[in-house]
Amino acid sequence: MVPPDVPPPWVDDLGGRVDELLDEYRSVLHDSLDGLTEEEARMRLVPSKTTLLGLVKHVTFVEGVWFDQAVTGRTHAEVGIASSPDRSFTLRASDTVASVQAAHRERCERSRRTMAGLDEGDVVDGRGSRPVWALRLQVLRELAHHAGHADILREQVLARREA
Repeated sequence: MVPPDVPPPWVDDLGGRVDELLDEYRSVLHDSLDGLTEEEARMRLVPSKTTLLGLVKHVTFVEGVWFDQAVTGRTHAEVGIASSPDRSFTLRASDTVASVQAAHRERCERSRRTMAGLDEGDVVDGRGSRPVWALRLQVLRELAHHAGHADILREQVLARREA
């Protein structure tokens, strides 16, 4: 047993722990589409435009905003993302489970590469001056929030199979 006055080992590498959590939520969101039909992935179960496929598109947008635009200052168009959070949920006829998952994986990999080149205390100013640690926490908050949405929506979609 660890004595109460000894901090847990992850405290020494808080940035590494945040990155682990980011990757865990990225996987949860990506995998929320696994095994679903195209129709199930697009199913609207709430009044908003939120669907499982739309959630994964949206978190791909979130990665682009905070781990590209906020670092580089590039526009939404230059980053290749929707022009607003609301539009990031919009599904096109060409969006499929496979294409949205592939775009998500690619965007997450770009995010990892971008953020690996920065130190936690670095300040970036692409969306206003912010330290890198604040970007990581912003994305962590959003991914955790949307992973909860995805969990509930997936449960509802699967329950409809049994009905």
